[in-house]
Amino acid sequence: MDSVVRGLLVYAVLLVLVRICGKRTLSQTTTFDFVLLLIIAEATQEALIGADGSMTNAALLVVTLLWLDVLLSLAKQRFPNLERWIDGLPVVLIEDGRLMRDRMDKVRVDEADILEAAHDKHGLERLDQVKHAILERGGKISVVPWR
Repeated sequence: MDSVVRGLLVYAVLLVLVRICGKRTLSQTTTFDFVLLLIIAEATQEALIGADGSMTNAALLVVTLLWLDVLLSLAKQRFPNLERWIDGLPVVLIEDGRLMRDRMDKVRVDEADILEAAHDKHGLERLDQVKHAILERGGKISVVPWR
């Protein structure tokens, strides 16, 4: 039972931390971010497993974490406010060609991030070619060019 409680607590802590860090943090993975992810995995592994490194304990933890993830997805379907809190809402970064700097600052996105998305998805070279840019719930930036 100790493993289940540990799993629930680690899941809750990671959920809150990911939400606080913001969606752009996880969508822009650099080499350092990957190393940081490995360090976090190592740190949480000790918190999850504790002194019991058995296969039974590991299986119980995996089942607990997957069960909790499924339960949370069902709860998000039933309670839209919970989904908005966990996954956030899309944020308009450019509206009718105007940069929304206050929103960009809040979600830690700069012009270079938007221009990179515009270039990757539409081959655009300048921000004045972007009509709308939206930071989606998953952390990607959607771009709508001027027609």
